[in-house]
Amino acid sequence: MTGTRPRPVVLVTGLSGAGKSSILRMLEDLGFETVDNPPLSVLEEIVREGGGGPIAAGVDARTRGFDPAELLALLCRLRQMPSIALQLVFATAEEGVLLRRYSETRRRHPLAPGGSLGARVSDGIAREAALVAPLLDAADVVIDTSDLPLPDLRRQVEQRFRDNGDALGMAVAVISFAFPRGLPREADLVFDLRFLRNPHYDPALRHLTGRDPEVAAFIQEDSGFGPFWQRMTALLDPLLPRYAAEGKKYLTIALGCTGGKHRSVLLAEMLAAHLGSQGWRVDLTHREAALSERSPKDHMRAEDGPTPSRAGIGPDPLISPAGREAPSSCKPPEC
Repeated sequence: MTGTRPRPVVLVTGLSGAGKSSILRMLEDLGFETVDNPPLSVLEEIVREGGGGPIAAGVDARTRGFDPAELLALLCRLRQMPSIALQLVFATAEEGVLLRRYSETRRRHPLAPGGSLGARVSDGIAREAALVAPLLDAADVVIDTSDLPLPDLRRQVEQRFRDNGDALGMAVAVISFAFPRGLPREADLVFDLRFLRNPHYDPALRHLTGRDPEVAAFIQEDSGFGPFWQRMTALLDPLLPRYAAEGKKYLTIALGCTGGKHRSVLLAEMLAAHLGSQGWRVDLTHREAALSERSPKDHMRAEDGPTPSRAGIGPDPLISPAGREAPSSCKPPEC
């Protein structure tokens, strides 16, 4: 069966400074043959006549002959080839983050008037956002790197594009988080657990986490816990196969509470075990625990230079930029 699988092809686009080059390097580490900014006139030839291995190409405003409409037409043609499994990845970041990255690296924005630095960078960001907006709408995967550390970006890229041999189906990420720190940008489904009794107010449990049996017992004694768990799993069990049947390759489920330490951790652990027992490939992350271990230098700086992204106008946070996908048969709309 291995010889009959479609060859993975990933086109990476977005806004300059959002991390496109980082994504390409990560794909190269995964075994992709990568090429950055080939002229559009030869991109189709590269994809069609490449070897049997996976291919990744970066395409953005710096590309010679760059034309979003022409690129969308190329996507249509390539998606009609049964021997290719194509995905369009769009890297984005908020405008303020992009401005800071350009200020820190002193790199010029490719679309800034006259190539100037400083305040004119904002003009270049606005121009590029408008130029690549059709590609954002057509993207299979949108990755917002605004506050995404490089290790987390690598994890997302590896989970989505690592070769799993003949493994089929959808990968599922389960994340615990704290609402005061904001929703996970990659979340497709979000569950609010703040209605459950909070161990934080018990001095004997405050320093523990949802992984500790004392905390688990405390939360599970809540009269609302059992009915909620039954209804959540009753919702997800038939829902996930439907997502997979529609062509979704990756789904992120986020469970939040106030501190991201007790209730969300327990439910995330339980849900990951439940989904794993049903055969799903599951990745479990406790965001707040990871955040507390990070140092400032871990965060994305986009020092790799321009990588397109639609600044300041990302998707709804409940529909993860990093996890938004759709069946290739309906993307882009012009097909």
